[in-house]
Amino acid sequence: MDESLRPRLPFPPVTRAHILHCSYHHWHPKYRSITPKARLIPLTAPFLSYLRADGILLPPDDNEDDQYSSTETDSGIFSSASPSDSDSETSSTDPSLSWPEIHTKIKSTIAELGGNVVPKLNWSAPKDATWINATNSMECRSPNDVYLLLKSSDFITHDLEQAFDGCCDPPPPPSSSQPPNGDRKEQVQEEKIPYHLTLRKTIPALSPSLEFRCFVRSRSLLCLCQRDLNHYDFLPSLTPTLNPLIQTFFNDHLRDTFEGENFVFDVYIPPPHRRVWLIDINPWAPRTDPLLFSWMEVLGMRAPAGPPANANVTAVQVGGMMDGDDNDEEEVEEEISTPEFRLVNRNDPEAYSFNTPQYSAHKMPKDVVDASSSGDGGEAGLREFMGRWREVVREQEQEQEREEGDRGGG
Repeated sequence: MDESLRPRLPFPPVTRAHILHCSYHHWHPKYRSITPKARLIPLTAPFLSYLRADGILLPPDDNEDDQYSSTETDSGIFSSASPSDSDSETSSTDPSLSWPEIHTKIKSTIAELGGNVVPKLNWSAPKDATWINATNSMECRSPNDVYLLLKSSDFITHDLEQAFDGCCDPPPPPSSSQPPNGDRKEQVQEEKIPYHLTLRKTIPALSPSLEFRCFVRSRSLLCLCQRDLNHYDFLPSLTPTLNPLIQTFFNDHLRDTFEGENFVFDVYIPPPHRRVWLIDINPWAPRTDPLLFSWMEVLGMRAPAGPPANANVTAVQVGGMMDGDDNDEEEVEEEISTPEFRLVNRNDPEAYSFNTPQYSAHKMPKDVVDASSSGDGGEAGLREFMGRWREVVREQEQEQEREEGDRGGG
């Protein structure tokens, strides 16, 4: 469909400042006490060039005795370097030689956080690339696991090359080294975004059913919904507990402190459902998935009636009523509505329409999928595919060398 003919959503202007305010490195220091344990690593220009480069080349595996080595996960299946390679070959195929401090920092951070982490760039996590990880998740136990996920993810590519797509304000003027009509990728690189790699300690027994997306407009919590698009029988009975808990969390921590009136935040509320953890803050923009809502629905939604945004009110919700101090005077009933909490119900069509794995459009060709779904948990198939892949690479290199030799001899 021609983009010019597509109806435009009535979003307020999205600015570069708003996108940067939603970057993990920007808001994490302020909200560190209410987020899961994580470490942020500033990224250097050579490492960013590695992420942007075509193809997947991984450093040789570290010491095989390293307890956090991923040799058992086959996460380096696309690497042309291995411990058995000669020193000269390794030196020419080890990309980490251009960013040794980043490689060392990632390795030490993984060990510091217990040997199991989940990676994320400024805005996105490589959720669309879990198919390439032997665990079929974002859990990483070695630097190579991290590199493989980052370089296989379209979401990470978007962070690197299209971070400011849809923004209304113009980019800063190009430097003298960049022509005025440079392509979008060059413009994003020229803006010197402070890219960071976030390594978050893996949450043990994380339950996706207890992750929720919350929509804030004009500093008012408008609505919220599940992040995982499956039906869970126990969730409806938890709604009276979770809704006021999230509302209180928002009032206490985010409403008056985040740099923007409109944003979307994600939370996780593990059992016994007494503490809320902030997982992410997303832009109020079409790029953010509204999940069980549509953006047209959210943008046209009336804000819940309640106390003024600058009022610090503590109340207990019991049976839908607000308990306060008894008063002999005539009581004046005031209806205070709560944000809509949308779940996937048992009889909803959505509960039966998510058989296709999420992010399947970002996955690899059928040969790779078939290899990963073969016996032995997919490991045997991946090893076989790795061997075939390396043979193809060697043949291409040999053919290229012969062609270069023929040209030189002529």
